[in-house]
Amino acid sequence: MVSLTVPRLLDLDRAALAALAGRDLLAAVAAAEGRTVVAEVIAGGAPLADPADNVEVVAAMGADLLLLNRVEEAMADGAWRLPALGRVADLTELARRVGRPVGANLEPGDVPEPRRATPSSARRLVASGAAFLCLTANPATGTTLADLAGATAAIRAAVGPEPAIWAGKMHQAGAVEPLTPDGVASLVDAGADAALVPLPGTVPGVTREAAAGIVEAVHAAGGLAVGTVGTSQEGAHPALMDALGLVAKEIGVDLHHLGDAGLGGSPDPEVVYRYSVAIRGRRHTWRRMALGARNP
Repeated sequence: MVSLTVPRLLDLDRAALAALAGRDLLAAVAAAEGRTVVAEVIAGGAPLADPADNVEVVAAMGADLLLLNRVEEAMADGAWRLPALGRVADLTELARRVGRPVGANLEPGDVPEPRRATPSSARRLVASGAAFLCLTANPATGTTLADLAGATAAIRAAVGPEPAIWAGKMHQAGAVEPLTPDGVASLVDAGADAALVPLPGTVPGVTREAAAGIVEAVHAAGGLAVGTVGTSQEGAHPALMDALGLVAKEIGVDLHHLGDAGLGGSPDPEVVYRYSVAIRGRRHTWRRMALGARNP
């Protein structure tokens, strides 16, 4: 049961949001009771609304947390460089500038080393200020749940108990296997704080009943559930978000993820807004948009 002293993530302004990481971030998400929106953005994606960066656009449309994919596209000379924001010293500075916690994807397998799910990559991102790490897999990489469980265990042992780790598949990633309650919950047993669950309607065969069973197993294992939209429907007509958001609430997810395959390496900004309204109404969506833009 969530302590009443824990602030709800959806009530925090940009400065308080930017400071969230690790255990504090997880507690604030749990206190928000299924009303946290995560937007994934390709780190080197061309700006949709130049001179604003894509991370700024999705934040302005209601995203609470930002997840960087293909981090190697933004890492250079010991710092970070985003297309419209320019050079930032680290992810802590990026979080302050955007007013959101910033996490990063890591993947097992043959991907560029900065993105590879190894202890050294994880330690580098945590030292840079990553608010959370997401161990997952891009299409056609052939990654299995067992691969993710192994990488999760190794990284947890390397970074210790404080950093927040998410793990799981948003799609089959080129390795077709059943997404079962025990299989996904094994990621929590391996050390993940949250496990990914493709939302019904995004991956063939993931029904409401199947997804609800996975969420229940993840919760029983002590983890949070991240409901994912990672099959390019983050670029579908915004009206689809009403159905996806409501079924996500029905199955009990704690975080709502919108992937980077919408427009320009980010979710469609209108999709972010429509999804946010579907899961928490206009009042909380407008609060996030307004508090997220307020200067300290």
